Amino acid sequence: MLSILDKYILKRYIGTFVLLLLLFIPIGITVNLAEKIDKILDNKVPFVEVAIYYLNFTIYFANLLFPLFLFLSIIWFTSKLANNTEIIAFLSSGVSFSRFLRPYIIGATIVCGVALILGMYLAPEASKGFNEFKFEYLKSGSKDRNQTNVYSQLNENDYIYVSYFNARNNTGNDFSLEHFNGNELEYKINASRIVYNPDSTYTLYNYEKRTIGEYGDIIDKQYRVDTLLNFTIDELTPVEYIAETLNYSELNEFIKREQLRGSSHINKYKVVRYKRWSLPVSAYILTIIAVSVSSIKRRGGMGMNLVIGISIGMIFIFFDKIFGTMAEKSSFSPFLASWFPNIVFTVLAIYLLRNAKR
Repeated sequence: MLSILDKYILKRYIGTFVLLLLLFIPIGITVNLAEKIDKILDNKVPFVEVAIYYLNFTIYFANLLFPLFLFLSIIWFTSKLANNTEIIAFLSSGVSFSRFLRPYIIGATIVCGVALILGMYLAPEASKGFNEFKFEYLKSGSKDRNQTNVYSQLNENDYIYVSYFNARNNTGNDFSLEHFNGNELEYKINASRIVYNPDSTYTLYNYEKRTIGEYGDIIDKQYRVDTLLNFTIDELTPVEYIAETLNYSELNEFIKREQLRGSSHINKYKVVRYKRWSLPVSAYILTIIAVSVSSIKRRGGMGMNLVIGISIGMIFIFFDKIFGTMAEKSSFSPFLASWFPNIVFTVLAIYLLRNAKR
């Protein structure tokens, strides 16, 4: 059963966090709209699509920055408790600091659960709408796919290559498909142009198939061939934000396929997967740090606690971004990159908690 103390702190924990979200999200929307309004008007974007975009923007924005919002909200209301000497009153009545921390941990568990559901299922759908709108209306002409020198391993035996692929008209140039049996090439298909048709078939122009024979190669040449191939356009050249738009089970399957194909972006996809777990868990770590920092009544008052809190929050986000980029651009472990901020800040949380208990 929750005590009066638990309910009192938990109510402030959840209420301040939600209030901070409700205050900052409209500010984020206003700033974004002020920046994008010219392009929205120039492209004559329907109002309904703009409204859906900002709904997706809200979910995307909240999921991305919830650790910072949570951290600041705890700093804010705990500092008020400290300045009003309420924390001293709690501890003087015989409540240990660990017992005082319990409603914060309960609140962190609630936030962690919501963040998990949001990150695993709701945020990916919002990210898809957010990015599609951005590339269609706000970044017209910008490439959201790798279109030059596209190479992919379809399975253990088949490799494909396209020198250039235009995803808008589903047409590629200088296509080749190589089929191996072990280490031996069995046949190779070349075409000057490949077109993906609405019925999921492909049309190859200036088609040439060379079958490797023991006593000589067999060459089949045709001007045009309609055929089925075991890959889709999205598998050939996924959009650059594809991992963000997949729910957790879809993301796992996608990563398995991309590993088999030898994708050069596999680390980027893995970072997205590991962050689906690491960010919600950070709710516990940041909660302990925030309570430890703000439960002490300082000479500078609430302002000093907020300065310390904002500084720690920005360092956390910096670590999260810098190590994520390192994993995407190098051979640095995606798992370690995703969890490193949590590991470092767990050590900091333990240190600050011990000082606060004293």
